Amino acid sequence: MAVNDKKRGRPRAKQTQLSADVVLGMAKSLMKSEGKVPSIRLLAKELNVDPMAIYHYFKNKNALLESLTSSLVEEIYQPSQNADWQQELLHLSVSYIELLREYRGLLTTMLSMKSGGPAHVFTSRYLALIRPLELSERIEKDCLDLLADYLHGFALSISCCEDQSLIKTDMIKGPMSLIVASLEASKSN
Repeated sequence: MAVNDKKRGRPRAKQTQLSADVVLGMAKSLMKSEGKVPSIRLLAKELNVDPMAIYHYFKNKNALLESLTSSLVEEIYQPSQNADWQQELLHLSVSYIELLREYRGLLTTMLSMKSGGPAHVFTSRYLALIRPLELSERIEKDCLDLLADYLHGFALSISCCEDQSLIKTDMIKGPMSLIVASLEASKSN
């Protein structure tokens, strides 16, 4: 009978280099390779710890999920406030699409979550970009909804396509120009 080297419960500081950042790093790596959020058991196995050790850093799987998705979305492009807002919105959108392409299970995971933490990152960057246009809150929200639905649909088409190389990220330039034109036209309303 083999002896299990993994210790149950809280990891001891001298015995492990485990931390919330290490757990998140492994979760990101596994999500990238597996195309879905890893289970606590798989994470623990890859980190060579007891699954209960992960709960020392994250109170439950939902807390881990929230931290993982928020951490990933934080990696999207941070627009410059002093640049052309139209180009910055395109860069932000392309960055978001590339993140969703790289982490295939991220979109499905975010859409199934009850919290809006990850969405808040994109939303705050979008709002900061269009604030100088002085649009009504309704138009800001309507355009955000349109943009999010378009980007999520585009990302979904990538994930459904057998040959993902057929769907190039720069294909969003035309539709994005329509969204930008809509925002420009809304300035006068």
